[in-house]
Order: sequence, then C-alpha cells, then structure tokens
Amino acid sequence: MSTTNTTNTTNTTNTKSVTSATNALVERAETADGYRARRTLPLRVELVRQLKRRRTLVMGGILAALPFILVAAFAIGGEPGGRNGQVSLMDTATASGANFVAVNLFVSAGFLLVIPVALFCGDTVASEASWSSLRYLLAAPVPRARLLWSKLAVALGMSLAAMVLLPVVALAVGTAAYGWGPLEIPTGGSLAAGTAAQRLVVVVGYLFVSQLVTAGLAFWLSTKTDAPLGAVGGAVGLTIVGNVLDAVTALGDWRDFLPAHWQFAWADAIQPRPEWGGMIQGTAVSVTYALILFALAFRGFARKDVVS
Repeated sequence: MSTTNTTNTTNTTNTKSVTSATNALVERAETADGYRARRTLPLRVELVRQLKRRRTLVMGGILAALPFILVAAFAIGGEPGGRNGQVSLMDTATASGANFVAVNLFVSAGFLLVIPVALFCGDTVASEASWSSLRYLLAAPVPRARLLWSKLAVALGMSLAAMVLLPVVALAVGTAAYGWGPLEIPTGGSLAAGTAAQRLVVVVGYLFVSQLVTAGLAFWLSTKTDAPLGAVGGAVGLTIVGNVLDAVTALGDWRDFLPAHWQFAWADAIQPRPEWGGMIQGTAVSVTYALILFALAFRGFARKDVVS
C-alpha cells in the first residue's frame, strides 16, 4: 500500500512539474522581446492556407457551375411557365438576369448554401487535430482564443465569399442568356434593375446571417472532435433536422424559434413594398443561436486537453 501511495505521489509531482514548466515557458514567451499575442497566426496566413486547400476549390467550382446547369436545364426543358394559372418565382427565371439570380438563390438557400458554411467552419479546427498539428500551433505559442478567432474569422469570410460567388456568376450568366432588365415579381409588378440589384444585395446579406446557426454548430463541433467529417456532417444533419421540424405544422408557434422557419423570409425583400418583419425576426433568432454556439466553442476549447 505504501509503495502505491509513493508511486501516486511521484506521478502527481511529475505532473505538477511538467505543468509548471509549461506555464513557465508560456510566460517566458509572453514576455519575450517582440512577442505579441495578437500578431500570432495572422489572418492572411490562415486565409492563404484555406484558399489553397482542394475542398475550397471544389466547393467554389460547384457554386460557379450551378448557374450554367440551370441555363442548360431551361434550354433543354423549354421556357418555364405558370401551372394552373399560378406563377411562381421559378416561372420567371428567364425574364431577366435579375430574375435568374433570384431563382439561383431560391433553389440553393435550403441546402446547397449550407454545405460551404458547414465545410469551412466545421473543418477548420478539427482538421488541425486530425493532422496532429493543433498542439504545435498552440506550442508556438498561439493563445487559444487567438487561434479560434483567426480560424473563425477566415471561415466566416470564406462562407460569405461563397454566398457572393453564386449570385455574381448567376448575374453574369443570366444577363448573357436572358438580358439585363427589371426583376419581374410573380405576384405582379416589377423592380427596376438598379433597385433589384440593391434588394438582391440585401438578400445575400440575410442569407449569410441565416446561415450563422449552421456556422456556429459546425464550429462548436469542430472544437469537440478530431474528425472533420463528423463536425461537417453533424452540422449539416442538425440543419436538416431543423428543416424537418419546421415542416411539422403541429408545432404551431414553436416553429418561430427555429432558424429554418425564417430561411425564406428574404422573399419579402423583392416585393414592390418590402416587408422587413420576417427578416428582422429571422436575424434575431439566427444571431442568438450563433452567439451561444460560438461562446460554447470558445469556452470548451479553453478547457480542452489538446493532445493531437
């Protein structure tokens, strides 16, 4: 029994010694000449690293290809038209370049735009852990909060770039195929091309804000697991679950607390008289969930024992 106690005491002493030595090294680094915590892991370095990755190029290629695919589909299938006397946004796709942009956003908002957000935010920390490079970044030393802020800022920036890429390519392709003109509204009336462009910028901004929940889920899961696919897939899966729950009308007013319930509120912005109520509520719900998830990610990572 005494031998066991002696061994435990020795192990405890060794652990404390290692911890003390590590803390001393960090403190020494923090007081070293020229060391500034805010200068570690610059955003431009992280951005270049992420831009060079194959999944970034593949995702950009998929988003850029969607407008061409839709143009080919309309060319093969013929001009879209109303059914049973009812005209939807899809039926006005070929009216102008602005309409074509709106249709691209409509068909991609529910799922396709979720993928790059989950990919960029879910892969960022977990991939470092899977490569066993996370501990070396922290030993640089890069403060944990600085590491997360850098990776989160770059991930959100790339997510926004992905959402801007799609409408920009769609506008170029749609204008070349269908001409530059006003945005025809399915319910009647139209918006001048200049006004439509401004409204579509608002739509893209709202879509980005509405995807912050997916970004928060993916980023939080990325700090909890060493498997990037698990973080990305988990965020996408939970987003799909939210969409399914929103389809359950029996939930009644409880659906107002689901981010998915407001994902198409941007349609109110492309009306002759825009309605902002739905977008404001959707923004409040999305930002609230996102802040909670980001806070959980920072809190958990600050206490995490990083061994990979």
